[in-house]
Amino acid sequence: MATELYLKHTEAESPPRTALTINPAKTCQPIGAMYAALGVHRCLPHSHGSQGCCSYHRSTLTRHYKEPVMAATSSFTEGSSVFGGQSNLLQAFNTIFTLYDPQIIAVHTTCLSETIGDDLPQIIGKATLEGKIPSGRFVLHASTPSYIGSHATGFGSMVRAFVDYFAEKTGKKTETIGVFPGWVEPADMAELKRLLESMEVPYVLLPDTSGVLDGPLTGRFEMYPEGGTKLEDIRRLGDAKASVALGPYCSGPAAKLLDTKCKVPCEMLDLPIGLAATDRFIDTLRRVAGVAVSETIVKERGRLLDMMADMHQYTYGKTVALAGDPDQLCSLAEFLRDLDMKVKYVVTGTPGKAFDARLTELIGAAEEGDWRGAPGDLFALHQKLKQDPTDLLISNSYGKFIARDEGIPFVRFGFPIMDRIGHADFACVGYRGAMRIMEKILGVLMDRQDRDAPNESFELVM
Repeated sequence: MATELYLKHTEAESPPRTALTINPAKTCQPIGAMYAALGVHRCLPHSHGSQGCCSYHRSTLTRHYKEPVMAATSSFTEGSSVFGGQSNLLQAFNTIFTLYDPQIIAVHTTCLSETIGDDLPQIIGKATLEGKIPSGRFVLHASTPSYIGSHATGFGSMVRAFVDYFAEKTGKKTETIGVFPGWVEPADMAELKRLLESMEVPYVLLPDTSGVLDGPLTGRFEMYPEGGTKLEDIRRLGDAKASVALGPYCSGPAAKLLDTKCKVPCEMLDLPIGLAATDRFIDTLRRVAGVAVSETIVKERGRLLDMMADMHQYTYGKTVALAGDPDQLCSLAEFLRDLDMKVKYVVTGTPGKAFDARLTELIGAAEEGDWRGAPGDLFALHQKLKQDPTDLLISNSYGKFIARDEGIPFVRFGFPIMDRIGHADFACVGYRGAMRIMEKILGVLMDRQDRDAPNESFELVM
């Protein structure tokens, strides 16, 4: 008789761990820096480290977005690792500007270049003096070692670098509102722009990957697609009336620097995921821009409320486990609370003490049996689910192993999602995005209900 073997990834109990991470709920800083740089028009990300590092960063983004990701690398060898990567980077500037003609090269460091102590400002200054950076072309850098932080903090560091290098205060204030969208999908950035335009808010969105990593198939290769925030718009941020930072981890550093550098007051908000967070975003725009909320947006909110009321019987009391990035988890947890779902386990791999405090503000303190790992890993989450499973798991693609082992309904959300499509093309922010999240959650819950229902309860109509 043939025996079918099932791989189980952990036992319910294991020895306590103090210095070991297993299956971290994050990726490394340079991936976030690369994604942020791709949201600037005619900007080429550059990985200052080994070729293997750059290949990993590019492949992870490519697998998530299903689009070719362009980036350059300093291609460290053994000699560079010992004596430093200055000569490699200087040669790279010359090669990149000659062959690929970007307007901006956005250099991010890796653990290797950080460990050997390469001084990026000095190297960029030397390249400028030696004429290796053509007139009208620019180089900036962000420090993003892989051994600290996560892709979320790397994203924030690179966006901050764009403000640091390019935002200019001329003394002529404008009505423009700077919007830092945080790490969201290209479709989310397009949705944010639609909401801003619906309210007639003059804005600059930094970064903006819509039109870059969700472009159409035309049969022509474009090194630099039409999308992305333009350099002249980044410069205009210095004269903005105010800025709105969506998510303290990914957008906070840039908004705070813009305030310090150019005296542009900032509003720090959660990502507009779900009803309450979107309400705060819309109301903030109304207040700081001095505009009215459009009837279109009011109707969209009403449709979301109608869906929440119609489907309340299926979400009420359901328990949920979450894993992902802190900016996204806070808003998502609040939305699940508004659906009368119970957020039981929450884990993020991004370090930071503010996350748990903000989560407590939004959904209340953890109750007996709850667990919040910040930072934590998916192995620990798996153990919790073995001991006391939830009705639903929401995480990136790596959660599928836990969901299969434990038989838990699973919704993919966050980064990276490598085994499904649509996340880059359908927004999850705003009221319309909240309806999409509800549709995904209800889909898996109702599939489980149908699978487990006896014949007499197998209903056609919800």
